[in-house]
Amino acid sequence: MKWLALILSLSLLVMTHELGHLGFAKLFHTRVRRFYIFFNWKFSIFKAKKFGGKWHFLFFNSKTPDSWDEANLAPEDQNNTLWGIGWIPLGGYCDIAGMIDETKDENDLASEPQPWEYRTKPAWQRLCIISGGVLVNFISALLIFTCIFSHWGQDELPLRNAKLGYDYHQVLLDEGFHNGDIIYAIDGQEQYDYTKAGMSLLLDNPRTVTVMRGDSLVDLTMSGTLMEKVNKQRVKGIMTPRMPFVVKDFTAGSTAEKAGMMAGDSVVSINGKQMASFSEITPALSAMAGQDVVIGFYRHGVLDSLTVPVNSSGKLGIMLDTDIAHLFKVNHIEYNFLQAIPAGISHGWTTMVEYVSSLKVLFSPGGVQSLGGFGTMSSIFPDHWDWHSFWNITAFLALILAFMNIIPIPGLDGGHIVFTLWEIVTRKKPSDKFLSTAQNVGMILLIALMVIANGNDLWRWISGKFF
Repeated sequence: MKWLALILSLSLLVMTHELGHLGFAKLFHTRVRRFYIFFNWKFSIFKAKKFGGKWHFLFFNSKTPDSWDEANLAPEDQNNTLWGIGWIPLGGYCDIAGMIDETKDENDLASEPQPWEYRTKPAWQRLCIISGGVLVNFISALLIFTCIFSHWGQDELPLRNAKLGYDYHQVLLDEGFHNGDIIYAIDGQEQYDYTKAGMSLLLDNPRTVTVMRGDSLVDLTMSGTLMEKVNKQRVKGIMTPRMPFVVKDFTAGSTAEKAGMMAGDSVVSINGKQMASFSEITPALSAMAGQDVVIGFYRHGVLDSLTVPVNSSGKLGIMLDTDIAHLFKVNHIEYNFLQAIPAGISHGWTTMVEYVSSLKVLFSPGGVQSLGGFGTMSSIFPDHWDWHSFWNITAFLALILAFMNIIPIPGLDGGHIVFTLWEIVTRKKPSDKFLSTAQNVGMILLIALMVIANGNDLWRWISGKFF
C-alpha cells in the first residue's frame, strides 16, 4: 500500500510539474514534441497524438510509426504534442523543441533555429517556461493544503493536553528526558504546540529545555549534539504523545471481550499497578503471557476491574483507539473554502521554511547517511489507505519537489533558471556547447545523488534498520 501511494503521489506531482512547463510553452507558441508520464526506455504503455483531424492511439508499443513523425505531418499538425505513459515509474518529461535538457544535447540543435523553438524565444519567456514546473508544484501544494483545511479542518494538539506526557526516543533520554515528561519551555520560551516544540528541538539546537515532571519543573542542559545523534541513528520521530489504552474494538476470540470488557473502556492498571499508557501496558502484558491478570479500567467515568486471561502471545485481543482527536482535547478549526485559502498558504509556507531549515542536517557529521531514496519516501505513507494522510504527504512532497528543482544545479530547472538570469543581466547567452556540457555534468551529479540516496535505503534494508 505504501508503494502504491508513493507511485500515485509522485505521478500526480510529475504530471503537474511537467504541465507547468507545457502550459507556458504553449502560451508562448513553443512546440512541445512529447509529454510523458514515467520514462519510456524502449517501450511505452500508451501513446496518443492528434493529426489528420482525429486522435490516434497506440498501446504497449516500442516504436512510433513514421506516419506520426513531425516531418511527415501536415503543417497544421506539426505543433501537436505526442502524449505518452512509459513503464518506468520514476518521473516523466516534457520534450520542448529547441531546449537542451535530459532528452537531447547540442547535436540535436544543429539545424537552423526555428521561430517555434525554445532557443529563439526572448529570455523572459524562456525563464517563464523553465520556471513553470516549480511554480505549479508550489501552487499545487498550497491548493492541496487549502482543500484539506476546507474539507477536514485542522487539528492542533496543545502540548500540555497530552496529560500522560510523551515518550521520547533514546537520543532524548540520553539528554536527560524521562518518558512522561511534558516540554514546558525551550531556551526560556514557553511552548504550547506539540509539533512546533518537536521542530524546535531538532532545528534550533537548544541549550536548555524545561520539562514538567509530575508537579515539578526540571531544567535539562542539552549537549548541543542532538542533531548529530538524530542524524547518526536515523531517528524517525523524537517524541510521541503517550497514548492511553482505550478499547475501540475486539479481535475474534478476544479474551478481554469474553471477560466482559467493552468498547470505550480505558485501562489504568495491571494487577493493581498504575499504568495508563499503551507504551507501559503492552510490555507488561507481554511479560504475563498465559497468565490471568486483573485489569483496572474506567467505564463511563467509573473505576472498575476484571480478571482477564492473557493469551500465549501476550495479548488481550483488543483493538485500540488511536485517534488523537478522540483521546485528547485538541483545538479543531473549521474553515470554509475562502477561510482555508490564507490558512493553506500560511501552512504551506511554514512547512517549506521548516523543510529548508532541516536540510542543515546534510552538513552535519554523517549527513550523507541521512539521505534517503524512494524507500524512505514510501515509509512516510501509512500502512493503510487514508486520503487525509495521502493528500497531506503529497502536498509536502510537492513543496520538496519545488524546492529541489530550483536548486541551481545543471540538469535541474534551477540550473536553467540561473543561466537564463545570467543572460538577462549580462545580455550574453551561453553557447549550446556550454549548456550541453553543464547539462551532462549536472545529470552525473544527480545520478550520483540518486545512487547514494537509494543505496542508503538498500543498506538499511539489508542491515534490518529500514523503517
